[in-house]
Amino acid sequence: MSEQKKLLDTLRIDRDAPLEKGAFPVLRTTGIALLVAVVGLIAYWAGSTGSDHSDAAPASSVVATPAGTLVPAPPSPVSAAAPNDSVLSASGYITARRMATVASRITGQLTEVVVEEGMRVAAGDVLARLDDKIARNELDRAQAESRAALARVESGKAGLAEAKRVLARVENLKKTDFSSEAALTEAKSLVERLTAGLESDRAEVEVAAFRVQGEREQLALHTIRAPFAGVVTEKTAQPGEVVSPMSAGGGFTRTGVCTIVDMESLEIEVDVNESYIGRVSAGQGVTANLDAYPDWEIPARVIAIIPSANREKATVRVRIGLETNDARILPDMGVKVAFKKT
Repeated sequence: MSEQKKLLDTLRIDRDAPLEKGAFPVLRTTGIALLVAVVGLIAYWAGSTGSDHSDAAPASSVVATPAGTLVPAPPSPVSAAAPNDSVLSASGYITARRMATVASRITGQLTEVVVEEGMRVAAGDVLARLDDKIARNELDRAQAESRAALARVESGKAGLAEAKRVLARVENLKKTDFSSEAALTEAKSLVERLTAGLESDRAEVEVAAFRVQGEREQLALHTIRAPFAGVVTEKTAQPGEVVSPMSAGGGFTRTGVCTIVDMESLEIEVDVNESYIGRVSAGQGVTANLDAYPDWEIPARVIAIIPSANREKATVRVRIGLETNDARILPDMGVKVAFKKT
């Protein structure tokens, strides 16, 4: 037990005993070093936790000197933020002001579709054709009726000319009493009947001409043409299918042949929060970046602010016109825009 007691006595601190010479400076140096280390650790922890919210360097840090003591390190330089001349950012899509799903004005069976996706067409180009056998037969019959009406007119002219000659002879004979009054009256009546008949035949010729024109237009409806110049973006029907201007039900009748987009009419549509719509004005400059080409800055300008708000989304639609045409810009592409300061 005496041995253990001696060991414990050696570990006990006698607070009343005087300090040895040189002990206080050592303790003071050690304490300062520990204090500086603690302060440095706290500053480092604070700087690391705030790095998610700022790019600035920590307020202070510590470094070791050759003598072994810790001193605060000088702050690192902070780069200045790049200037930004935009007042608002938004995202939207590329849209086309002129886009049409071309369909037939009559019901019929497709015999030919001459376009494919990506093909450029001009206004009036043939897109597809319908079976036109019946329409051609109707046109041929109308033309035959028109020729018959013209023939009746020519016959009426000849008959009227003969009746007028007979009337002239009867009138001459009546003057010399070689013809009766009844014969003269009959000759006059014949001329009048043939004159009326000729007028009726001429009217029939006009009716036949209108009928021929109608059948030609009906035949033309069997050829589907492009309403304007553009690019075919979708082909929705194939030869052999039945197309109609309206759905017949059952899913067996197509209501469109293809979709054409006028690439010259592409623009941007974005929804701006109504709280910030005051920062947007017509004619304001815009920089657009396609999601597909984020590094490509496209100059644009505000066309119009649609004077209606979306109640559910609390947004206002803004139309933005592109100031450049490029084949890389396609309908329905995602785009981000930055409205410039005015």
